Amino acid sequence: MAQTIFVLNGPNLNLLGKREPGIYGGQTLADVEAECAREAEALGFELSFRQSNHEGVLVDWLHEAREAAAGVVLNPGAYAHTSIALRDAISAIAPVPVIEIHITNIHARESFRHHSTIAPVAAGMICGLGPIGYRLAIQALAARP
Repeated sequence: MAQTIFVLNGPNLNLLGKREPGIYGGQTLADVEAECAREAEALGFELSFRQSNHEGVLVDWLHEAREAAAGVVLNPGAYAHTSIALRDAISAIAPVPVIEIHITNIHARESFRHHSTIAPVAAGMICGLGPIGYRLAIQALAARP
């Protein structure tokens, strides 16, 4: 049975392709999911791809990953800058690796986006590369020992 990679998406990512395409691009979340599924399959993994605008749902999915996932790709959206709950959930599921991703370069945007509460407990962070960051994160998880 193949191991599963969870790809979890936070608030407003359901609007990809519609919300501020000049910043986030024209790909929809369904487009990103299809690319992630191809990447995971090519690397021998199953994929569980999810999105919620609710912090507690994301926490529940992280808890589920503790038993069910080889690793997690997490685009926390704005929760990256505010959520101690997500940070604590990531710490609680160790040693399951979590890679934080952002479509945009959070360090080149508004100052309130420069700090991530999640980065210190994540296995790594990818930001500013657009939707390809999801695939790179899946590759990084697959390459971990």
